[in-house]
Amino acid sequence: MRPPSPSIPEKEFLFSALKQGLRLDGREFFETRPVTLTFGPELGWVECFLGQTRVLAQVDAKMIKPPPERPFEGVISIHSEISPMASSEFELGRPSEEEVTITRMLDKVIRRSDVVDKESLCILAGQRVWHLRLNVHCLSDSGNLLDCACLAGIVALKHFRRPDVEVIGEEVTVHHPTSRAPIPLSLHHNLYCFTFAFFSDTSIHPVLDPNHLEQRLNGGLISIALNAHRELCVVQKSGGVPLEPADVLRIVNVAVQKAKDLDVIVESRLREDWEGRKVEVR
Repeated sequence: MRPPSPSIPEKEFLFSALKQGLRLDGREFFETRPVTLTFGPELGWVECFLGQTRVLAQVDAKMIKPPPERPFEGVISIHSEISPMASSEFELGRPSEEEVTITRMLDKVIRRSDVVDKESLCILAGQRVWHLRLNVHCLSDSGNLLDCACLAGIVALKHFRRPDVEVIGEEVTVHHPTSRAPIPLSLHHNLYCFTFAFFSDTSIHPVLDPNHLEQRLNGGLISIALNAHRELCVVQKSGGVPLEPADVLRIVNVAVQKAKDLDVIVESRLREDWEGRKVEVR
């Protein structure tokens, strides 16, 4: 059973605080919660924390025969799982509107935006390509599950290394990581998603990275996926609150700066993890 909607005192308290320029967790309007990245023992295993929101992403690869209409490109599939373990609002077998939104946005941000160079996944044209499978498990929902899931997926792809292969004629040899160092994926860019919440009362300032209560009481959400080079790839709006063009441009400029800051954090954590790993090649 889904939990009840926020009570009237909760609504009034939140809106009153926002009108006074205050957020319940002490953040500024355009301030995100701290990001924490934890890497597992296997390459491509990443656990992402956005405040108390927690998502686990894992990448694995296998060789398949490519579809005949795209013989020179690899295949990428994304599987997301949001169970009642993340929040009592989710039910097994009955996808909510938020679950559908997250699944579609992950597909837009990672697969349809060509984050991964699919042609680099080709081993033998028309016969063998790499099939990347990205599994995203939402473990805890404290608000803004979408941004956390997108970040976990992107970092997992950057962290993953595929086995090296050798092609001689029609024969394909896959080398074990102990005999040849695994190879990182070829990525075109690093996309980061940022969600802003708007409210029906236009006197209330929009907020970045809404927490659970702000997300349940918003009048509309706009999610922006872009990279640190100011390249805008995906814009998705939900809810009925109309936005002025000036408002959209303002939050895009905010997202650009946040993408640059987040890119520094991600690259730093990946560098730290790689330096701490021991890759033995015999």
